[in-house]
Amino acid sequence: MSREHGPVDQGRLLTALGIEGRVLAEAVGAGPGEAPVPACPGWSLGEVARHVGSLYRMVRCRLAEGRVPEDWPRDPEPGQSLAAYLETGLTELLDELAAHDPEERADTWWPADPTYGFWRRRMLHETVIHRVDVEQAAGTESRGVDEDVAIDGIDEALTLWFGQKLPMLGLTGTKAGSVGVRAGAHSWIARAGPDVTEAWRCSAEEAEAADDVVTAKPPQLYLWLWGRASLTAVTVRGVHDQAAQLWALLRLATR
Repeated sequence: MSREHGPVDQGRLLTALGIEGRVLAEAVGAGPGEAPVPACPGWSLGEVARHVGSLYRMVRCRLAEGRVPEDWPRDPEPGQSLAAYLETGLTELLDELAAHDPEERADTWWPADPTYGFWRRRMLHETVIHRVDVEQAAGTESRGVDEDVAIDGIDEALTLWFGQKLPMLGLTGTKAGSVGVRAGAHSWIARAGPDVTEAWRCSAEEAEAADDVVTAKPPQLYLWLWGRASLTAVTVRGVHDQAAQLWALLRLATR
């Protein structure tokens, strides 16, 4: 039985990862390495580039070894540019992912999806979000986020980071309630409180019945959930402050 990873086809995720990784590598050269990243206080453009390049290598090693590697290349080789460091790591990761069916079992940190497909999706959104970081740090015009990629990233932010990572970290909300999240034809519920943190896909009617309802165009909502757009960048209906709690909890989950 095929596992449903998310709203976007696995082939599209892999293709998009290749495109986004190369756009990120190009964007790294548009600003100084020491330029601060607005959404990641304390991080510079160069540190973001090294972080992503290191993750490409870590995930490839993890897939090959079936466990988190003890060591992997975390910095460019002597004389290697950050762009080349990213491109080399990306190529090796793409080759590893393409060589395996997305349904094939792999070591991941989400019990619900222990497959190669998990990493296609995870590394795509890692790349997109940090590409936005680099563009913001360099002060260049963003190429935006494709709508289907944004929809998939909204789903990942809610079902994986909110619904899985927060409980893993033992973090909960202070006030019980629900948020309906709507983008395009897709809807979700995120429910938080002292005793529960969970999210799921739902009907538009279920989302509209939540305590707060958050709506925006998919790319804007995607960036909002990932902390790359301000708290006021989306439309919120409701009076329960649940949307603000969702936004704050996701900052903790993804930092």
